[in-house]
Amino acid sequence: MATGVAARTSNFHFGGIRCKGQSCQQASLVSSLTFNGCIQRELSWSFGVSRFLRFQRFNFSHSPVSENWKSLRTVPVLSCLRDGSVKYFDFSVIGSGVAGLCYALEVAKHGTVAVITKAEPHESNTNYAQGGVSAVLCPSDSVESHMQDTIVAGAYLCDDETVRVVCTEGPDRIRELIAIGASFDRGEDGNLHLAREGGHSHHRIVHAADMTGREIERALLEAVVSDPNISVFEHHFAIDLLTTLDGPDAVCHGVDTLNVETQEVVRFISKVTLLASGGAGHIYPSTTNPLVATGDGMAMAHRAQAVISNMEFVQFHPTALADEGLPIKPKKTRENSFLITEAVRGDGGILYNLGMERFMPLYDERAELAPRDVVARSIDDQLKKRNEKYVLLDISHRPTEKILSHFPNIAAECLKYGLDITRQPIPVVPAAHYMCGGVRAGLQGETNVRGLYVAGEVACTGLHGANRLASNSLLEALVFARRAVQPSIDHKKSTSIDLSASNWWTRTVVPKSLGRNVMHNILRRTKEVRKELQSIMWRYVGIVRSTTSLQTAKWRIDKLEAEWETYLFEHGWEQTFVGLEACEMRNLFCCAKLVVSSALARHESRGLHYMVDFPHVEENKRLPTIILPSLVNCTWSSRQLHKLPVC
Repeated sequence: MATGVAARTSNFHFGGIRCKGQSCQQASLVSSLTFNGCIQRELSWSFGVSRFLRFQRFNFSHSPVSENWKSLRTVPVLSCLRDGSVKYFDFSVIGSGVAGLCYALEVAKHGTVAVITKAEPHESNTNYAQGGVSAVLCPSDSVESHMQDTIVAGAYLCDDETVRVVCTEGPDRIRELIAIGASFDRGEDGNLHLAREGGHSHHRIVHAADMTGREIERALLEAVVSDPNISVFEHHFAIDLLTTLDGPDAVCHGVDTLNVETQEVVRFISKVTLLASGGAGHIYPSTTNPLVATGDGMAMAHRAQAVISNMEFVQFHPTALADEGLPIKPKKTRENSFLITEAVRGDGGILYNLGMERFMPLYDERAELAPRDVVARSIDDQLKKRNEKYVLLDISHRPTEKILSHFPNIAAECLKYGLDITRQPIPVVPAAHYMCGGVRAGLQGETNVRGLYVAGEVACTGLHGANRLASNSLLEALVFARRAVQPSIDHKKSTSIDLSASNWWTRTVVPKSLGRNVMHNILRRTKEVRKELQSIMWRYVGIVRSTTSLQTAKWRIDKLEAEWETYLFEHGWEQTFVGLEACEMRNLFCCAKLVVSSALARHESRGLHYMVDFPHVEENKRLPTIILPSLVNCTWSSRQLHKLPVC
């Protein structure tokens, strides 16, 4: 039974679980798959995360970038290769965003590194981050102020120690990026230009116009190109983590991948694995995430018996470009929504409904500078009350040269469709943006699975609590990628690779035997199911929720998943078959169910999780939601495709 834990403390720590004073209370355990049953158990919050999570786990389970980029294809593999389908490395890194690349550059000083990425290496959430990185770099600012802003935005569900660590170490991580070659905007005095965004009390956002993520990704990829110890495997889709049981411990030995260009299954055996695969925005139909964000890392980790936390907190960015409101409509539907950065409101942008009535002061005294959850719910309320499809974000009252220098990418994108943001308001609508929950991590990025570390959006470190403060995501990725380095090196030194390890697990295979017509029908049905799942999530598990809507979502998702799996297996699909679309679909199902189960377990409204039948914040429910590993693997989406070896 997969289980959710809500643990009571105002000093919650995902890394070393502990109690502040005598504030420990009972922890509630709620099934995440069956949505029923409740076990009460006393937990001591003085345990370290690894010890605690392993103990709990086995109570329930016994089982646009540089043109030089293409040169990465020719980087020599400095590992021992037995054959083309099995590769051995000291470190495997799944994901090529800021977390994965920063980590790879550091551990490459101590061994060989495989960076495994699903598409082109720059195709990550990092590359689409517009606003910037928050850090205390101004004398009038302080770590304490940044911490307070983070905790307030996170609805007091943040872990104090994690927040302090990230806010304290952030400035050094920014300086390291600059040393690597990242170029950020500077003022006339030559100092870094610091912007302000919603929820921040100071100007502390380091940025490169409105393309900060792209600039960071460029700099990191160029550094990776020149590192002889790093090999990048693009278009390799991670299927499942390779795990064994060592007594009471789960141990990670690498990952199975699908080379989507050659349709070959490639097995990576490594001493250490970092999961930095990003979020799960595509469980919703409208998201700012690139197409690769299908929750693969969260789903793989869940199947590998890792602990998951706080999945109910899905951040909807309040201002994605509403194509319906553009003078010239795009010729085809976007694969992902175009983000209008938080910095537009931070720079003085004002929100209006279509009647040109400014509405944010009606909802919050901070108006447009309120945290994202407040702004997104306010826009959602306006759209429903007025039966309109978008609102307007106006920055045109600012000087033209300021607009064009601060937001050149947004200005250029809008101008393609006949909209001049220096003269006209921008049509915007909320879109799924960021997962505040994920794989539960300690202060060193460690998980309850030995040899598996996490960083970036796939991780739940305790920083964001119930709502991420603007521009804290890149910051968290930088800090935790760096903090995971030393324990990874230590683990690598104490671990040896068995050259027979590749034979410990059954091999997954591409279903070439099914024939073109059968595969065409499976792909067609899978695309239909994907859209149906996204529609269910948007309608029933969106910005505003209720117990009834969540229960409806659970029933419909379970039914849809069962129908899809029945269709697959009736058409000749087998347990060990793999394909990009099918494996993405099972990950989307897995993440959607994790979100729904976590949401049903939280009987209050806090941060991003707003329940109409529990509209208030409840102090006695200021608890993280934890989903423990499951013994019940009743669906194809819930199981690792290879058989777990008995060692």
